[in-house]
Amino acid sequence: MKTVFVAGATGYLGRYLCAEYRSRGWRVIALVRDAERAAGLDADRLVEAEATRPETLKGAMDGADLVISALGITRQADGLGYHEVDYQANINLLAEAQHAKVQRFAYIHVLNAGKMQGVSLADEKAAFISALQAADIASTVIAPSGYFSDMADFLAMARSGRVWLFGAGSNRINPIDGADLAAAAADAIAEERDWLNVGGPETFTHSELAALTFKAVGRPVKITRLPDTFRKAALRLLPWITPRRIHGPAQFFLTALGFDMVGEPRGSRRLEEHFTDLARFTAPD
Repeated sequence: MKTVFVAGATGYLGRYLCAEYRSRGWRVIALVRDAERAAGLDADRLVEAEATRPETLKGAMDGADLVISALGITRQADGLGYHEVDYQANINLLAEAQHAKVQRFAYIHVLNAGKMQGVSLADEKAAFISALQAADIASTVIAPSGYFSDMADFLAMARSGRVWLFGAGSNRINPIDGADLAAAAADAIAEERDWLNVGGPETFTHSELAALTFKAVGRPVKITRLPDTFRKAALRLLPWITPRRIHGPAQFFLTALGFDMVGEPRGSRRLEEHFTDLARFTAPD
């Protein structure tokens, strides 16, 4: 039986990766910071460690055939920044994987990171990719366009009665469900692909996304389109007027809104069904 070590296992995608590999007959070792908070994780073994502290990783990957890292900051906490987590923690994982003689290291990146120079999240991930590709280990990079879960902000705006867009709302994205992304990642790794830019089966303009969310919440479509100069101005101002835990994620998402985010279509789960389910389960009392 082959063994996979999953870092970032308790995150949105990490949970799907654990379940996907278990369904394929692999033994799953999950890296977690707190085993008590990893309830329901589909793994054979939990390893409590801090990837930012390399000494805690010693021996954790012994016997593993594959390491997959979905480790990264989505909402900044614990006083750590993108350099400490998205870059250095993954460097620590890579070093331990090489020490354990793991055959392949797979990493969950972001699509179009090369177009986001100056965005801390993308820059630190790209710096790690450079180190990974220079290392003496086979690697696979998975770069998704965006997760279904990232689309929740559109739904929140629709529920409030109005969606705000920048520019014409014509930029496109094909977000992907977590389970579909986990399956696409596992396929690409099995095929020993070096890189996969990936998205979901359907591509939407931002205007079409907005209309889909209004349909899900059962409200009339009301979209206000702001000049794109507002988005660019916000990118310049946010670091000066908001704390890092706010402007870091906002800088990434505002930048990504400025161009198409479309990857190779994979999977079968539809965004409309996701929005409908989300609207039903999060409807106000």
